Amino acid sequence: MESHGLELVREALLITLTISAPILVAGILVGLIISIAQAVTQIQEQTLSFVPKIAAMILVAVALLGWIAAQLVDFATVMFEG
Repeated sequence: MESHGLELVREALLITLTISAPILVAGILVGLIISIAQAVTQIQEQTLSFVPKIAAMILVAVALLGWIAAQLVDFATVMFEG
């Protein structure tokens, strides 16, 4: 019984990483692009990258909403059947 609980926790952590990874990667890439643009133009404004990063992360989350929901439903089904 104890190993089943550990397996569920392991699966929950993997699902969390799988779901959050594309959103975080989008934020990192947009932040990197804006940082390079700021370095090239010598604009050193800290708040300039905030809005594009948040917008990119929201767009990716909305674009992947169906996939995210399917992943969560599959996990919940396995968890409640198990």
